[in-house]
Amino acid sequence: MLETDFKWPIFSADGNIMYVGKMYRKRTTTGWSKPKSIGSFLDEQAHGLSVSSNETYYFPFFKKEDKGHGYLGYSRLIKGKHEQPVRMSSEINTGKYIAHPYISPDESYLMWDVEREDGYRQADIYISFKDKDGSWLKPINMGSIINTESQESSPYVTYDGKYLFFTRGEWIVKKDGSRDYVGKRYWVDAKVIESLRPKV
Repeated sequence: MLETDFKWPIFSADGNIMYVGKMYRKRTTTGWSKPKSIGSFLDEQAHGLSVSSNETYYFPFFKKEDKGHGYLGYSRLIKGKHEQPVRMSSEINTGKYIAHPYISPDESYLMWDVEREDGYRQADIYISFKDKDGSWLKPINMGSIINTESQESSPYVTYDGKYLFFTRGEWIVKKDGSRDYVGKRYWVDAKVIESLRPKV
């Protein structure tokens, strides 16, 4: 086993780019390049990042005026440069503590975690599918296969498209009043995604 200083990396669809925080590294013949900044468009990014195969970034923002609730946005690659982030629709950005988006490589669906009134209790994982006209359909709670009264978050689909991983856990209040999150990773067959896709 080798020790690494890479924390919570994600990879491009072809496996040749590794994203760590607001930096990225490219695969070389001898390993990985030195970290480089992704760009200033990510200055306000927090709690998750996902990149489609055409290099559109999806990520949450946390601004003071949102009182910690956050919202999802995206930035497309246009003429070799990423545009300023575009805020997604209010239907996507409904609820509290919106975070950890996962965009499918072809951008046909988006998953994220959020605390909503129609959820099970704490944060649940929701999914929205893209319509033929490019708009996002009404978000769907992914149901009891994924969500429980515990907090579910951080969805991620393996590169072969076979498995959906996510985190389930609880906030534990310590004696001094501070909180620690204690959770574990779980996985299910990614067919659950297709079972939720609206039939056209």
